[in-house]
Amino acid sequence: MWSHGLQLMDWSGRRAVIRMNGEKFRKFVKAPPRNYSVVVMFTALQPQRQCGVCRQADEEYQILANSWRYSNAFTNRIFFASVDFDDGSDVFQMLNLNSAPTFIHFPPKGKPKRPDTYELQVRGFGAEQIARWIADRTDVHIRVLRPPSYAGPLMLGLLLAAIGSLVYLRRNNLDFLFNRNTWAFAALGIVLIMTSGQMWNHIRGPPYAHKNPNTGQVSYIHGSSQAQFVAETHIVLLFNAAVTLGMVLLHEAATSSMDVGKRKIMCVAGIVLVALFFSWLLSIFRAKYHGYPYSFLMS
Repeated sequence: MWSHGLQLMDWSGRRAVIRMNGEKFRKFVKAPPRNYSVVVMFTALQPQRQCGVCRQADEEYQILANSWRYSNAFTNRIFFASVDFDDGSDVFQMLNLNSAPTFIHFPPKGKPKRPDTYELQVRGFGAEQIARWIADRTDVHIRVLRPPSYAGPLMLGLLLAAIGSLVYLRRNNLDFLFNRNTWAFAALGIVLIMTSGQMWNHIRGPPYAHKNPNTGQVSYIHGSSQAQFVAETHIVLLFNAAVTLGMVLLHEAATSSMDVGKRKIMCVAGIVLVALFFSWLLSIFRAKYHGYPYSFLMS
């Protein structure tokens, strides 16, 4: 079976990720003996599958595979492959896979163990996270080389240009720089972004949401306290912002000099916002931390 390794080396030279169907999977991955490991991404990339997460994961997987392909340490110790559901549904059935994408490491000897299945919902699908998992399973260390991205510097440049233009246009009246409300809103925005989990998203690279390929049901809230979806952080950010707005309205109702009628309306609106959105926040917390005993209103 050593000729299999030579064949895979030839395919890897043409394409970093080897596309397989059921026949190729059984011949080059499942059939022993082998002197190489294979990391396989089981996915569903066809448009009719509507798997946005699969496309995002595939981009990261391609970056990782190309980093290994063009590395000085590139050998036949490990290969990267993919099996699309529409090309190898029999493989999905054979492995009892009911979700995509799924990453599995197939070692040279023996069957894959539980740690050989990548915990996508916990670690995310970033190339760096998958590389660390591969290093744990194979002792092959891959330095991820990403193509240059100019989006970040461009956005920073546009932001600085906008700020500079604003300061220039109002150079004769810079009182807005000393306005407490301006700085308060800026600080509040940063706090809401950070407390909603945006930094975790940047580090871990989780999927936006999860769609069950069998039922078509889309989950926006992750069921574990050890992970989250991007959509989940957006929801939490909006809920926190609504609770904050409610607290501001309550404060203004108690301290402002407006007429009593307007203050009553602000008070009622503040109470409704705080009660309703804090209840929903607690519902999300209970859904992720199973067994949490406390609830509020609709939790």
